[in-house]
Amino acid sequence: MTAAQKRAQAKVEYNAFLAGCPSRQLLDRISDKWVVLVLCALGGENNPEPPDAAHAAAPKAMRYSEISRLLAGVSQKMLTQTLRSLEHDGLLTRTVTPTVPVTVSYELTDLGLSLHHMTRGLRNWAQTHMAEVLAHRENHENHDARTS
Repeated sequence: MTAAQKRAQAKVEYNAFLAGCPSRQLLDRISDKWVVLVLCALGGENNPEPPDAAHAAAPKAMRYSEISRLLAGVSQKMLTQTLRSLEHDGLLTRTVTPTVPVTVSYELTDLGLSLHHMTRGLRNWAQTHMAEVLAHRENHENHDARTS
């Protein structure tokens, strides 16, 4: 069996509901908040407002320091780990330019861009519905306080 045939057979057999399926590990990685935010940043989604269809953001390469400034609250260690894992999975490329000091930039691959289109929706949904979620949380907490 050729490598391509093995990949095709494995693709049919991927089932994230099974404990040993590698797609479960991938789901775990891509559902991380820092992964979603890095993908959105590199996808050009660094405006807090959701883009409309007429003004869709364009993907762009970003330096580590730009990403770090944009993602408030991310530690250097977590950002480095996130970028490395995304590069390892083929979702972004890391380009080192021999300048003084060395310039390192990150950019989405086609595979990463396809995932970005999905994560952009998650980010927009979270921003759009946060007030409703907070209201439900408050109602739930008030209900719990009354029944205690």
